[in-house]
Amino acid sequence: MADVITGEPRTAELRPLQIEMNGINVIAENERKGHPRDLFWPWFAATVSVLGLSYGSFVLGFGISFWQALVLGIAGIVLSFLACGFIAVAGKRGSAPTMVLSRAAFGVRGNKLPTVISWLLTVGWETVLVILATLATAAVFYRLGWGGGTGTKVVALIIVVGLTIFAGVMGFDLIMRMQTLITLVTGVFTVMFLALVVDHIHWHTVSAIHSGSAQDLIGALVFTMTGYGLGWVVIAADYSRYLPRRSSGGGVVFWTTFASSIAPIFLLIFGLLLAGSSSSLRAGIGTDPIGALATLLPTWFLVPFAIVAVLGLIGGSVLDIYSSGLALLTLGLRVPRHVAALIDGTVMTLGTIYVVFVAHNFVSQFEGLLITLGVPVAAWCGAMLADIALRRRGYAEPELFNPAGRYGNVRWTPVLVVLASTLIGCGLVTNTSANWLTWQGYLLSTLGLGGKAGPWASANLGVLVALGIGFVATWSFGRSAVRAQEALGPDLRPQPRGVVAWPPAVLAAGDEPEPEDEQGDDHQADDHRPLPRFGGDVAEPDGGKHSDGEVQAVGVRQVPAEVVGGLHGQRDVDAGE
Repeated sequence: MADVITGEPRTAELRPLQIEMNGINVIAENERKGHPRDLFWPWFAATVSVLGLSYGSFVLGFGISFWQALVLGIAGIVLSFLACGFIAVAGKRGSAPTMVLSRAAFGVRGNKLPTVISWLLTVGWETVLVILATLATAAVFYRLGWGGGTGTKVVALIIVVGLTIFAGVMGFDLIMRMQTLITLVTGVFTVMFLALVVDHIHWHTVSAIHSGSAQDLIGALVFTMTGYGLGWVVIAADYSRYLPRRSSGGGVVFWTTFASSIAPIFLLIFGLLLAGSSSSLRAGIGTDPIGALATLLPTWFLVPFAIVAVLGLIGGSVLDIYSSGLALLTLGLRVPRHVAALIDGTVMTLGTIYVVFVAHNFVSQFEGLLITLGVPVAAWCGAMLADIALRRRGYAEPELFNPAGRYGNVRWTPVLVVLASTLIGCGLVTNTSANWLTWQGYLLSTLGLGGKAGPWASANLGVLVALGIGFVATWSFGRSAVRAQEALGPDLRPQPRGVVAWPPAVLAAGDEPEPEDEQGDDHQADDHRPLPRFGGDVAEPDGGKHSDGEVQAVGVRQVPAEVVGGLHGQRDVDAGE
């Protein structure tokens, strides 16, 4: 509702010390808050990790030159996070988590397939990030001569796990504050790190690196896309769902993409220069990425280096644990959101203990599973992007929780598209991280690409193919289904052209629905006015002025095995299910 003095829509304040009670429910109008620019803090903090420097070495490992690596690295980072930006627009439109909004494309129960994949990916990566943070601390302490053994690992694990679980349990408001702090601290220390190591860059050595083949270029592109944005697409709408509905769609896309891309690009450039200057550093990063970077530093900066390394990893893990909890609820677990986050935190802790203290050779096997999930995630991402692009109107939000509603129980076409895309994609990728994944790449010989030992084996075309098939097939065969959904009013009967749906459940007491051309500031949950495609929002009755002060125009995070191998509500329940 509008403020009685200013006339501007009210937005809720952040309450970081209160447990968030929202789960997968649609966020109420009076709880929406912030501006698109506020998305900068969680996304920057989640991607500003010193491991981004090591990625420069990994990209050069494809056998390409500095300039090739620079162009393809930036392209892979920006394009993959642009996909996150587009999906984040759905969060602003529907005010629900990513996997709930995905039900519009796959059906309420058909969406369980991508939701399972999302949960495995997020709980898997939160575990990997906590493992990396624990081992990174031990590596730096060993370099300082302060131990680095079991005792150090136990203390590091308790601190990292404690911070991650605490943030996940408390929820959105604390995460937003925590990510702001992580952004500031890691940003300052990262700049200091770069200033201290700049004299290790030797341009004459970097510029002498030979160019690679077309297959090498594609492999590097796929690597950066899966290592960055494609690892985050399954949670992209979770942090934009609290924004007021009038927030600029273009602003959501820009701030999500910019915030998540800027640090990885900056770190990649420096990483390419450092790794390209020293073959010994490249070899060291291949076995111990944290320790190898630490060897470039004076002893007095090792503690700040450990802080920036650990905080950068925690910045990613807190987003993962929050979203993995939401995925559990979307699957039908009937517990409060903070309990779901605690369950995931328990799984994460047990996994970390097992890897760090018991099965030291388990990481590469686990890493292979996570990399393999990149293929179905790419297929889902293509289908979801096409579904969002096809929609001209807002989501009928109550029906996202009703299998008998317009979105249906199981929409078999998109489900089969994802399955087929995954089947084809897995036949065009190879995975050396785990022995039990050697079955992949079965189409490379059939299609004349040289087999699993041929020149196309490392290109991992399957990720791009799955992404492309998912998008094109959904765009081609999903159009009629989306139009049929949008032709229905809230009571499932065809709605006359130009009539706006106003479900009584979302109207405040005493409010009356107004004609479409006389509406006030509030967009209701089933407002069926046309919404934009990717290019931005349509003009609003207030002349395009938004609550964030902007004028609106008319109109699978891949950490290679080497990284870890060397370091050795629903309010309370989902009432719609």
